[in-house]
Amino acid sequence: MQHSNSLRLLRASAINVIGIVVAVIGLLGWASSEASAQLKAGIIGLDTSHAIAFTKALNDPDAKPELAGCKVVAAYPKGSPDIESSVSRVPGYVAEMKALGVEIVDSIDELLKRVDVVFLETNDGRPHLEQLLPCLHAKKTTFIDKPIAGSLTDAVAIFEHAHKAGVPVFSSSSLRYGANTQQVRNGSIGSVKSCYTTSPASLEATHPDLFWYGIHGVESLFTVMGAGCQSVRRGKSADGMIEVTGSWKGNRTGTFREAKGYTGTAQGEKGEAAVGQSSGYGPLLVEVVKFFKTGVPPVTEQETLEIYAFMEAADESKRRGGAEVTIQEVLDKARQTAKSKIK
Repeated sequence: MQHSNSLRLLRASAINVIGIVVAVIGLLGWASSEASAQLKAGIIGLDTSHAIAFTKALNDPDAKPELAGCKVVAAYPKGSPDIESSVSRVPGYVAEMKALGVEIVDSIDELLKRVDVVFLETNDGRPHLEQLLPCLHAKKTTFIDKPIAGSLTDAVAIFEHAHKAGVPVFSSSSLRYGANTQQVRNGSIGSVKSCYTTSPASLEATHPDLFWYGIHGVESLFTVMGAGCQSVRRGKSADGMIEVTGSWKGNRTGTFREAKGYTGTAQGEKGEAAVGQSSGYGPLLVEVVKFFKTGVPPVTEQETLEIYAFMEAADESKRRGGAEVTIQEVLDKARQTAKSKIK
């Protein structure tokens, strides 16, 4: 009897051990699955505070659920030597990224070996096309921070290359996701008849005037008005600031005004509402992470290209002394010029 009891105990112990082993294997498998679900993000360009802000939010152990599953693991710090505000920031931002546990690499190719998705953050829009091409070749879904490029021609080329590679891209200013702007976008005052928005518009000689910083207010304007702008006139406000007015289909009017702050007002069929205020980087980052996970751009190519055509047309209007310039004219010219950049 004692021998029989001993055998039963041994069998029970063996079953318990097997159960524990199976449980451990299951846990390891779950952990492995969770680890594989983690998107490893890389950043190109450490000459903007966006790189630091995005990394802090994504790599926070207590990141909110909508940001979970995406972590910045590597960065390529290239700055622009002919833009002082760019090159001077890089050393400090490199040090901050290292302190956040991000690996600094010496080429885009090395970055792409380590990541699943890419934030193209270089503050200078001119190298974006060149920097994006290896990302497309490596099939890495990419968010391109503003400005999408240093010219409308390059913006057109970026989308054409992305189509050919079958890789989704999107670009946006964080101002698109201002809470009051989104409310109007989603119909809070019905169909919008007219709108004006404001933002600072500091200039950079290497870019069309509004590409560098006016993009913020223009992005807010298009978020409210949507695509469909037909022509643009550029002038000056009473205090000598840049003022650009666009005519939309359906006798709708949208105006961007240079100012110190982010403001605006939209007139709709159901009344009036404030627009154009900033809600910080958080809402944009949520949309970027969603884009990385789904591959679905939240902003259409048409609307993005119209935004940059609006700003390019504003420069052309300035060159013509405030004459009206059509969106179609500048887009046709950019598409023709872009052919040499698309092979």
